[in-house]
Amino acid sequence: MGGRATETPGLELRTREGRPYRFDAGALCLELLTTGGPGEFARYEVLDEPAGLLRWVAASRLPGGLRLDVDDASLAAVRRLRDALWRMAGARVHGRDVDPADVATVNAAAAEPPLAFGIAADGSRQWLPGRAGAAPLLSTVARDAVELFTGPYAHRIRECASHNCYLLFVDTSRPGRRRWCAMEHCGNRSKVRAHRARQAEGDGS
Repeated sequence: MGGRATETPGLELRTREGRPYRFDAGALCLELLTTGGPGEFARYEVLDEPAGLLRWVAASRLPGGLRLDVDDASLAAVRRLRDALWRMAGARVHGRDVDPADVATVNAAAAEPPLAFGIAADGSRQWLPGRAGAAPLLSTVARDAVELFTGPYAHRIRECASHNCYLLFVDTSRPGRRRWCAMEHCGNRSKVRAHRARQAEGDGS
């Protein structure tokens, strides 16, 4: 699953109070789910204008420097793929059958040529010159999804254990016991609630 050269993988998200925290979805295709989604997740939509997609690309685990041409049709295509991935990942987490139409959406995107690298004058790897269209970006995300859903971590797609957090991630940790979107967010909130519950039990005894 595509990597980015960074010491702190993941996206910087914000709590409802505005505090930043880092969320590592573990896969590029699951990072895309932070941009909004179908149904109740539509209220988080950020892909209603090109700037929203460009911000996501810059923050994602894709290597920096990618230049994209984005229009309304491109945004609609990205949203279609994202929503299909939401439903597929949700079905995997909750033990439901995956909708064949969503699989077809992912496969169609994966069939297109992906984003490509070239060799720079100094011998380093860089994106090929020029601006890429949305189709190669969609292909790259869809191929990442194919690798995830058919690979060794397919059974480790998880939903945050917090009762009101629906962030999805793939648990790539060695023990496979990751429960939270981020320990500094939902993990800490759970610890605080457990601590207060123990205190309340102690006061009532």
